[in-house]
Amino acid sequence: VQLQASGGGVVQAGGSLRLSCTASGNIYSINGMGWYRQTPGKQRELVATITSGGNINSADSVKGRFTISRDNAKKTVYLQMNSLKPEDTAVYYCNADITPHFSNRIVNIWGKGTQVTVSS
Repeated sequence: VQLQASGGGVVQAGGSLRLSCTASGNIYSINGMGWYRQTPGKQRELVATITSGGNINSADSVKGRFTISRDNAKKTVYLQMNSLKPEDTAVYYCNADITPHFSNRIVNIWGKGTQVTVSS
């Protein structure tokens, strides 16, 4: 099972980016999916998560600017980032809780990060 993220890049302050992350492999179901971010020397922090039923949890710092959504049929989670600020610069990681076929375990998977750089 793997998560493939895309959509990072360089944008000016006030601009927008949309991140996507698609799960593939031996997947029976996907429970929570989410986005985290990390800057050098700091711990990885929550950006936003969304359950399979659509319940959302997001960091106060991004509320009103970032929107998380998912397409269960496509096994994909999105992060629409608007009104970007230089302090949003980070490596963004997607995360998912996945139940494989023929298993009753839930496996937590991280994708490789995608760099988001916001210039002032």
